[in-house]
Amino acid sequence: MSDILYTDQHEWVQVDGDVATIGITDYAQEQLGDVVYVELPAIGKKLALGDEAAVVESVKAASEVYSPVSGTVVEVNDDLEGAPGSINEDAMGSGWFLKLELSDESELDNLMDEAAYKSFLASLG
Repeated sequence: MSDILYTDQHEWVQVDGDVATIGITDYAQEQLGDVVYVELPAIGKKLALGDEAAVVESVKAASEVYSPVSGTVVEVNDDLEGAPGSINEDAMGSGWFLKLELSDESELDNLMDEAAYKSFLASLG
């Protein structure tokens, strides 16, 4: 399994073979507050880079989760429907949202590694 990569919209991606697991970062879940609802895409849905992949609702706001890479949804985290709070508890682990079969691995080159993401967060003040 590869290292985790990040977007400037606070999504994370971890690639295993040609499948990318996608979720939101700890920073994102902290900004949202207590997550109360998650809307996930249908299995088989094709997502292009930047498409809305999911919706997260918290006590503070609703927020879109954008696809950091292009691909076809091969799995969604059904556990989130009954326990959306797991995003707050383990955003980078059991709180993952979906898995995509990658259609263009070169898109991964546009994402940040952990050091670059930490630097990006520091720049947000």
